[in-house]
Amino acid sequence: MKCILVFVISVCGLAVATYAAEGSTATVKGWVLDSSCALTHDLKKPISSECAIACAKAGSPLAILDDKGRLYLPVSATMPAASQNDKLLPFAGQRVVVTGKVFEKSGSHGIEISDIKAEGK
Repeated sequence: MKCILVFVISVCGLAVATYAAEGSTATVKGWVLDSSCALTHDLKKPISSECAIACAKAGSPLAILDDKGRLYLPVSATMPAASQNDKLLPFAGQRVVVTGKVFEKSGSHGIEISDIKAEGK
């Protein structure tokens, strides 16, 4: 009986790990801001669009900060991975609604953007 229980738990764990690695489609609402400012200055929203744009043009990756404080780094499925700043730059400093495949690993969040629009549009 113990062996069966261990086997069932192992299979369930493997299924969950496989599902998490593949990601799941979700919609995220939040602010587009410079990832560095979000992490080092604990911002809840961008200082301004101009600031986020300047940081992005200087090479800092843009990210999406949701209302619960989760920072979603945009990821690319291509190999080698490509910067996602071009998708986010038109929305820098604004609230957005993003749909895509969401990934989580060791407390970090990523989203492969399939659709992005300004919130309320």
